[in-house]
Amino acid sequence: MTRLDTPAGSPAGQSGESARRRRADITVIAACWLCLNATVLLLSAGHLPFRASSLARPPTAEILIRPNLMLLEVFGLMAVVWLMTRRRTVPDLAGRAPDRRRAARETLALLGYGVLAQLGGLILGRALGWHAFGFHLDGMVINTGQQVVPAEAISWASYNLICYAVLPLIIFRRRYSTTQLGLRSSDRRADLILVLVILVLESSVQLLTSSPHSVFDLEPRQILIGAPLTFLLSFGGTVAPTMIFVYAILLPRYLKLTGSVPTTVALGGLTYAGLHVMDGWTNFTTPTDAVLSVLFAILFYGGPGMFKAYITIRTANAWTHVWAYHAIAPHTLLDTPMFVRIFGIR
Repeated sequence: MTRLDTPAGSPAGQSGESARRRRADITVIAACWLCLNATVLLLSAGHLPFRASSLARPPTAEILIRPNLMLLEVFGLMAVVWLMTRRRTVPDLAGRAPDRRRAARETLALLGYGVLAQLGGLILGRALGWHAFGFHLDGMVINTGQQVVPAEAISWASYNLICYAVLPLIIFRRRYSTTQLGLRSSDRRADLILVLVILVLESSVQLLTSSPHSVFDLEPRQILIGAPLTFLLSFGGTVAPTMIFVYAILLPRYLKLTGSVPTTVALGGLTYAGLHVMDGWTNFTTPTDAVLSVLFAILFYGGPGMFKAYITIRTANAWTHVWAYHAIAPHTLLDTPMFVRIFGIR
């Protein structure tokens, strides 16, 4: 039987040195998480400066409960993934990455490109009189109450799809196969069952904690039109970019460079969170506001990003998180009312 923090198919016996390293990595990650919480509490002075009423009202300690509860849910889902994949023989994800030197060059180049794409989204969105193009359209997941027009939603999805999915995929497909990029399943039946189980669990949590702000609170006609529209725009604007940029390309290189599953999972969560710092609720008016925005983005999105990394490592399939924990739950379930409002669907 494999450990929770080891890839499926790994040998049952692990050296004492490897086990100590895993424990040390997990300890460091846990300590960093606690430090993030403490820093937000200290810097905020009891009030967060975010552009969302649900995040701005004091006290800060109550607001921090939400991302920490999300992390507990993430650990529960990770346990389910481990249980369902513990007897599977899954290809080594790190083995699909190039040698360490080339992996390091590609990782740095892609991260640098990601920063430029984020800045480009900020400049373009503001130049057009809209919000910055972050990995979420303004109001997705975290409601800001700010107005978004249809042209902004379409432009946001198009920009992110091209910059974070289409262009990186074109470049890396010249060097690597779909299997090396984790875009082809090694066990479709097992992956499908895993996706369905996680999707049911996550959808249940989302619906229980979000009512009355979900797709099922709409009129039938709004659901029939709004749900497919939400799926398409969110798939282009955040789901496909996340899958290609982070979990198909960067994650195998993280694993090759670190040789550690816990560290790779943490880096996957950190990268995913970093891509959301331009979301509409963040505030960069002052240096303190900027630091708080970055730290809270890590706390809020780090857990979901880590789960996406973990399920990808356990299946060696970048598609599993798309269907189990992104495209449908939460986005189609939670964001359809917002897109119905944006496009005036009645």
